[in-house]
Amino acid sequence: MADRGVDLSALPKEVRDQLAELDLELSEGDITQKGYEKKRTKLLAPYIIHTPVEPPPQNDVQPPAPSSSSSHAPPPSSSSRYRERRNRRTHRNGGTRDDRYRSDIHSEAVQAALAKHKEEKMALPMPTKRRSTYVQSPINTRTPPDSSSGSEDETSVRRQSSLVAPIPQVNPNLQSPDSWINRSVQGSSTSSSASSTLSHGEAKPQPQSQPQPQYKPQYQPLYQPHHQPQHQPQPQPQHQPHEQPQTAAITDMMAHSRIAPSQNSAPPPDVTAVAPPPTRGPRVDLPSNAVVRGMSRGQSRSSMMETADGVPVNSRVSTKIQQLLNTLKRPKRPPLSEFFTDDSEEIVEVPQPDPNTPKPEGRQIMPVKGEPLGVVSNWPPALQAALARWGATQGKSPALTALDITGKPLYTLTYGKLWSRSVKLAYTLLNKLGTKNEQILKPGDRVALVYPNSDPGMFWVAFYGCLLAEVIPVPIEVPLSRKDAGISQVGFLLGSCGVGLALTSEICLKGLPKTPTGEILQFKGWPRLKWVVTDSKYLTKPSKDWQPHVPTANTDPAYIEYKASKEGTVVGVAVSKVAMLTHCQALTQACNYCEGETLVNVLDFKKDMGLWHGVLTAVMNRIHTISVPYAVMKACPLSWVQRVHIHKARVALVKCRDLHWAMMAHRDQRDTSLGSLRMLIVADGANPWSVSSCDAFLNVFQSHGLKPEVICPCATSPEAMTVAIRRPGVPGAPLPARAILSMGGLSHGVIRVNTEDKNSALTVQDVGHVMPGALMCIVRPDGPPQLCKTDEIGEIIINSRAGGTMYYGLPGLTKNTFEVIPVNANGVPIGEIPFVRSGLLGFVGPGSLIFVVGKIEGLLMVSGRRHNADDLVATALAVEPVKTVYRGRIAVFSVTVFYDERVVIVAEQRPDASEEDSFQWMSRVLQAIDSIHQVGLYCLALVPANTLPKTPLGGIHISDTKQFFLDGNLHPCNILMCPHTCVTNLPKPRQKQPVGVGPASVMVGNLVAGKRIAQAAGRDLGMIEDQDLVRKHQYLTEALHWRAQTDPDHVLYVLLNAKGVTVGTATCVQLHKRAEKIAAALTEKGSINTGENVVLLYPPGIDLIASFYGCLYAGCVPVNVRPPHPQNLAATLPTVRMIIDVSKAACILTTQNLMRTLRSKEAAASVNIKTWPTIIDTDDLPRRRPPQIYKPPTAEMIAYLDFSVSTTGMLTGVKISHAAVSALCRSIKLQCELYSSRQIAICLDPYCGLGFVLWCLASVYSGHQSILIPPFELETCPSLWLSTLSQYRIRDTFCSYSVMELCIKGLGTQTELLKARGVNLSCVRSCVVIAEERPRLALTHSFSKLFKDVGLSSRAVSTAFGSRVNLAICLQGTTGPDPCTVYVDMKSLRHDRVRLVERGAPQSLPLMESGKILPGVRVIIVNPETRGPLGDSHLGEIWVNSPHNASGYYTIYGEESLQADHFNTKLSFGDPHTLWARTGYLGFVKRTELLDASGDRHDALFVVGSLDETLELRGLRYHPNDIETSVSRAHRSIAESAVFTWTNLLVVVSELCGSEQDALDLVPLITNVVLEEHHLIVGVVVIVDPGVIPINSRGEKQRMHLRDSFLADQLDPIYVAYNM
Repeated sequence: MADRGVDLSALPKEVRDQLAELDLELSEGDITQKGYEKKRTKLLAPYIIHTPVEPPPQNDVQPPAPSSSSSHAPPPSSSSRYRERRNRRTHRNGGTRDDRYRSDIHSEAVQAALAKHKEEKMALPMPTKRRSTYVQSPINTRTPPDSSSGSEDETSVRRQSSLVAPIPQVNPNLQSPDSWINRSVQGSSTSSSASSTLSHGEAKPQPQSQPQPQYKPQYQPLYQPHHQPQHQPQPQPQHQPHEQPQTAAITDMMAHSRIAPSQNSAPPPDVTAVAPPPTRGPRVDLPSNAVVRGMSRGQSRSSMMETADGVPVNSRVSTKIQQLLNTLKRPKRPPLSEFFTDDSEEIVEVPQPDPNTPKPEGRQIMPVKGEPLGVVSNWPPALQAALARWGATQGKSPALTALDITGKPLYTLTYGKLWSRSVKLAYTLLNKLGTKNEQILKPGDRVALVYPNSDPGMFWVAFYGCLLAEVIPVPIEVPLSRKDAGISQVGFLLGSCGVGLALTSEICLKGLPKTPTGEILQFKGWPRLKWVVTDSKYLTKPSKDWQPHVPTANTDPAYIEYKASKEGTVVGVAVSKVAMLTHCQALTQACNYCEGETLVNVLDFKKDMGLWHGVLTAVMNRIHTISVPYAVMKACPLSWVQRVHIHKARVALVKCRDLHWAMMAHRDQRDTSLGSLRMLIVADGANPWSVSSCDAFLNVFQSHGLKPEVICPCATSPEAMTVAIRRPGVPGAPLPARAILSMGGLSHGVIRVNTEDKNSALTVQDVGHVMPGALMCIVRPDGPPQLCKTDEIGEIIINSRAGGTMYYGLPGLTKNTFEVIPVNANGVPIGEIPFVRSGLLGFVGPGSLIFVVGKIEGLLMVSGRRHNADDLVATALAVEPVKTVYRGRIAVFSVTVFYDERVVIVAEQRPDASEEDSFQWMSRVLQAIDSIHQVGLYCLALVPANTLPKTPLGGIHISDTKQFFLDGNLHPCNILMCPHTCVTNLPKPRQKQPVGVGPASVMVGNLVAGKRIAQAAGRDLGMIEDQDLVRKHQYLTEALHWRAQTDPDHVLYVLLNAKGVTVGTATCVQLHKRAEKIAAALTEKGSINTGENVVLLYPPGIDLIASFYGCLYAGCVPVNVRPPHPQNLAATLPTVRMIIDVSKAACILTTQNLMRTLRSKEAAASVNIKTWPTIIDTDDLPRRRPPQIYKPPTAEMIAYLDFSVSTTGMLTGVKISHAAVSALCRSIKLQCELYSSRQIAICLDPYCGLGFVLWCLASVYSGHQSILIPPFELETCPSLWLSTLSQYRIRDTFCSYSVMELCIKGLGTQTELLKARGVNLSCVRSCVVIAEERPRLALTHSFSKLFKDVGLSSRAVSTAFGSRVNLAICLQGTTGPDPCTVYVDMKSLRHDRVRLVERGAPQSLPLMESGKILPGVRVIIVNPETRGPLGDSHLGEIWVNSPHNASGYYTIYGEESLQADHFNTKLSFGDPHTLWARTGYLGFVKRTELLDASGDRHDALFVVGSLDETLELRGLRYHPNDIETSVSRAHRSIAESAVFTWTNLLVVVSELCGSEQDALDLVPLITNVVLEEHHLIVGVVVIVDPGVIPINSRGEKQRMHLRDSFLADQLDPIYVAYNM
């Protein structure tokens, strides 16, 4: 725009005056927008710093609105008035919006509010949805560019002007932000970012514009200081001929996205980048990008990355996250208290009261009295008496005209007919329903009335028939199906009223849902009902002497009206006979009804105003009612106006909706006249937005004879009935004034006239005076009913004879509502008389006029401020919903999350709305509501059209919608969560204390506090006396040799297949001879020298064991590697290759099959097969013996290398010495009492860690027999392991978590079958799960529980714990106390404190001991930062000292510092001489009440989680499995989940096992549960298919690998939601 960079305040005065005059002309409409622009540009031309600019293409159809990127936009009044006028224009052109709340005033406010935000063009990341066209490779097939949040017509014009290079036509849905940006970069060589101001008053990080060569990728720092001035003059390079004004949208995106050089946009190849198989296939060890332990942690993951902060540059995900970070403005926060206490019970940040909060200042209100209720001589003593009188004296007079579906009169019921039919019905009800002598109904019984809206005649007869029979009618809606919204609540109403009989018409009965046998369905929650048809032909004429009993009105209930509360419960308000009569009299007096008038009723005649005016008061005054059913209104919205015109009706009874519809359709009818109306009663006139409907309707129909003074809004509620109604005015008298209130004041419950900001004003019309004979007060809505002050908003309460008397059958609820005695400021009751709560919020204005600003049930209390749901709906509707929202169907409610109410908006989306439109609408609703109501939205969801639960008259059933949302059954098609902006009560992040206190003083402090130093040890290994034993057990090779000589035929190993059949055995001598053959082959074929590394590549079996000993016999170092999976070579072979390369193996020992695989074409596709080392297949070796068996010169020599991929995706190899091997085997032998006569069963992977030790080493050392069960066999036969235990009567068995999971999933329903097959597990004494993680308590519990039926002892299952630096630290073993479980407080754990709590305490976490510490092992808990020992109430790193610690990392870098750091570390204080190894796991030690073998109290070690995996968020330490446990509980469709952090965002990835329509339901539930249980805000929610989360061979999640795949955009997610 012309005035870019012009400081208006510096212009000469005459120029400023001319500009002001121009603005005035534009606002008055004396000049067009185009003319305005032209003149303004001319005026400012001399003062502009010139940069050559191509003019934006002018669009003749729609002149662009004043551009808001100018540094000083024209005063808002002009632009918003112009916009308002344009709105009115489109409005007159007719539209199909349901604007029952629409107001031009309000739209103007919303547009102005949005204009404020225009400048900032929120760069919200659009959620990513899976599309069928989603292709991985080309850059064009990624998500569309983010829509800017400006209004569509402007942005389209501005967007065209900004892109010079013509863009080739690509499907717009398939453009990536990157490609889109790249193209726009070609057009402009500099990126000058318009200064964008956040709505929260913080400047965005701004890139300083510099001339940049084309295509140069821009890297932006993640954060820049937030103190730049709001409008920073941008240096404009003068020498660039193609400088283009950039749109804010583009510059924002350029500033906040990583732009890829388009020539080589693919990231470097990644060995781990595998598209995961659709089912959770074979478990794959995927090291993250070839990282080998031995690099410093800092370098670890940068090998594949190209940008400074580790984001693959062309990644769509990182662009989105970058945008997300830019939208996470700091929420507006109350001032925080200065410190955060450790054990804070108060999790919530309690906001300090704001001193500027407006407070009520007026005096205490006086009760307002209505005029006295006059006594008229001919008023009937009871309503039935009036009907009897008109039936007898005015029989021909019309009572009711019903219309058919086309709006034509269908029939007219006269007073005579109405009387005779009602008498007939009364007689039938009392005398003809049962057999001869029993009477089914007695006076006072309740009867349901079930009549459709299209049949008022039958309803009138039924209602008056019941009154005459003195039974109590309970009108309800016709049930259409079992699934009706709130149907069971209607059952609650019928039950609480004790209804057993339902009256209905024949047609209606035929239409009710039936069972196959033709009986009426039993609806959920309904009592058993007897159905009675009331059509005339089924009624009996009474005998001559029978007359209905018409007593004078008394306090017995006359009828019961249903009412649905905010929570969805349906209760019945009982109205007594005297209240019914008095109410009719009061309405007659207030509305001045005369005998014989005509009334047109559009409202539901079963309840509320439709019943009170159209059925009861009408009969009392012999009025002719014309009933217009809802269905007719849908087909012909003008029908009620036509009826008024045709019948010269004096009164019409309508809602705002009907005014709006009639106004939309009025062009169809030129000659209707509304001149006959003396009252147009607006039933929902108390709705704050009714004022605009009334004005607009008057505007259109004044020319048709409608007089302004006849519009009479009123306020009603089911409990208090009519509260107030505006009396018809005198022609020519001034209309009542309106209140223009400040929304901010309203939210604090006070009345303030709005002066400053007209955007956040609420205009309210009065609803007239209190009803005759009533007394009204206004009391505080919460707490005791204290009288309000005059400038305070409160609940209206009424004392009158004409109100409801109770909630039928619910005395407790009744007392709170119908028997309220107001108190003054001191809490003293102001009198004896009880008042009834109306549920309306309002105040008394000048002249005792009543103003209503909302309903209690629509009240949302957010952070101590009140917001009205209707107001929020109106604001959302004013954000041009034409393209997005289906029929204006919007629901607003609040849900309680993290100690406060959170606002949720759900709208139905039009079937033809595009993703782009919907997302744009959502982001603009956010801005509008933030600007106008100053409240943050928690969630905004769009659901498919017609899917929200409906009320009988077609509105949205709010409480059911809320329940669907909370249960995850809403199935949205678009969702936007904004927890970052609206959750402001999180506690202040914890500041880590500077370490001024040394570890020594910590230790002394602990001792003073009486806390033990956290350390524990296993029992002594003891000395071996017999020298012979020392010799034979010094090296495993000698042990095997010795066994082969002394006990050659003892079977060491038995290998089983899937059928449980033995497929291989190995005696001591067989194993020895096989090992000799392999050693000979190694020296001859492989010409291997001693000390060289040899890779063993075998399936689980005896070959693997023989090859291991063969390597030892030959003096080389075995490296055991899991073989590649033949069906998934692409994923598994690179890992094999990497271990071979890293270990510098000289040779590979394997089977013939695997050798063929290694050399196959398929293998060549993923690795270079020409460079394998020598491959020896060991299947058919000649019988040779090596010249001698190698004996290492010292026990410190390396025996083997143990390689494994950690959960963080690190590939780590550790060196295990001969001394460590024998110490470990001896330790296990002692702990598990293993000796030659024992049998154990092993169902583990034999490739690393303790699994390998048990499979290959322990039997040779201890001489026991091992039954080997390869875990993959369980996939075909899940019962293999358990039936083996039973068959061989095994006492000790070892397994992994994945084996347990397979058993639970495969055998969960088959325990009876196992029993029948004779499986009995009572022999099992210990079943140990081998793992390097926190014990999975839930899994072991369910395993024990499930197989209890086949004899498994609940004490048998326990766990082991090992790590890279020490393969076995804990193992349960056979002696010693059972493993114990403790419950720790999760809040304390996040502060690295351990506080034990009772089971079931809130925020408690159960932890199981990780097994008994092995003999010879010492552990101590250490602070990982200070390296000082900790007390036992602290969480710290577990350090271990033991003869079987690994000797160090095997690394090609030989980085010594890491070696020393992990393997030979000393405490900084305490015991500075012992060498410890750091396990990298956090845990704690607790002394238990149990005794160990030596009689001392037992110290238990509890492992909490890996230090590398913990998430540092808000200064606290979180363990991913705790968050994942919560997430998995959030919805039944979540199969598995994993969490990680990216920058400072928490990312949750969940596998969806349900249908894809559940995907978006998970987003709010996951956000809620993490916020509630962990006090964290989720930044990104990713929903993926089952099997996507990578899991290693030990069944542990590889979160870091998942993180890399997510950032490299390789997950193919179903949905990605970026929470704002």
